[in-house]
Amino acid sequence: MTTAPTHRAPGPATGAGADRPPVDPVLLDRLDGRVRDVVRREGIDPQRDGRVVRRIAEDVVRAHDELSLTGQVVPLADPVGVVGELVARVAGFGALQVYLDDPEIEEVWINDPSRVFVARNGRHELTNLMLTRAQVTELVERMLKSSGRRIDVSRPFVDAMLPEGHRLHVVLEGISRGFSAVNIRKFVLRAAKLDDMVELGSLSAQAARFLEASIRAGLNVLVAGGTQAGKTTMLNCLAAAIPGGDRVISAEEVFELRFPHPDWVQLQTRQAGLEGTGEIRLRELVKEALRMRPSRVIVGEVRAEECLDLSRRTSFNGYNRATWRRRRSGPPSIPASVATLRASVPGCAANGKTANGSRRNTGSRSRSITSTRTTTSLRRPSPRSPDRATRRCCAGPGTRSSTRSSSGPRRG
Repeated sequence: MTTAPTHRAPGPATGAGADRPPVDPVLLDRLDGRVRDVVRREGIDPQRDGRVVRRIAEDVVRAHDELSLTGQVVPLADPVGVVGELVARVAGFGALQVYLDDPEIEEVWINDPSRVFVARNGRHELTNLMLTRAQVTELVERMLKSSGRRIDVSRPFVDAMLPEGHRLHVVLEGISRGFSAVNIRKFVLRAAKLDDMVELGSLSAQAARFLEASIRAGLNVLVAGGTQAGKTTMLNCLAAAIPGGDRVISAEEVFELRFPHPDWVQLQTRQAGLEGTGEIRLRELVKEALRMRPSRVIVGEVRAEECLDLSRRTSFNGYNRATWRRRRSGPPSIPASVATLRASVPGCAANGKTANGSRRNTGSRSRSITSTRTTTSLRRPSPRSPDRATRRCCAGPGTRSSTRSSSGPRRG
């Protein structure tokens, strides 16, 4: 690990639950089987009807306690704890549920079944939880069940959203050496608007007012940064400042954005099916979003060919509002990164012309918003010279020549 020092964190049997007496695993398995039998018999979906599963678990534990009065079975020292364990097994995510329920934990990942880590307050901690290969496989299958996504040899990576809003990423064994690698990034809402970020000390009041005014004025905004830098939180707070009269269309790889708005349509990418067909890429969602009468378009994770469609529409097809979200970038490198992405797409023009050779049209006044992650606000392009206006805004001292060359040959 290259971040904070690693040390052992409390597992299910220590820390918060250290005062709970241990439960016989055989007895726990027997009670678990009874709960599952009732769930199957009543046709209940455990992940959707968690309250019903809890009621069934309480009934099973109560029946066991009553039977223990006759001396036929061993009494339970902690019935409440056993109910929680049964609910986690049947309706939750087993041994990982205790970490997902902990509000201080930001992320959970499994390097191999014997090494389960958590991130707490920005620090990595090795837990004392020991799983088996079969348990990890069963947990992954259960997590993917509600998302409608799959993972197999032909598709060894998967991104999915868990019911609680947590983001799941899995790399299958074979690509990951030895064991499947699992990451669960929890959805932790600490700020829902720019004022909340001021209270947390993440923004100054002046910066918050400037950003809110930029969004309301319809300026293009770029959000970029490294892992766990707060890109999604920043984007949610910026989107919360969008006026209620605007129509918002968002396109994401998985649903991550959460902000209040009365007129908002969310779009999400889709994997290819077993036949290799049916895949919906982010670039297609960008195109479809522009056909849905948007006032604002929010696009997450601009990393590939969708950059071309987005930059074309925000630069010369009349969309004057955009937000980008890109990883591992700082403000000085963003213009070059966007230029590199555009240049890597077949058919992208570098000298102000479209792929068919026609000149760009900058006369419309439509608007758009997008996402990448560090925050940079781009000025509204000048109708007379959009490329030159962008250069003046993005290029700092001493970078004029490099910025000019990245946007193509200078026209006379």
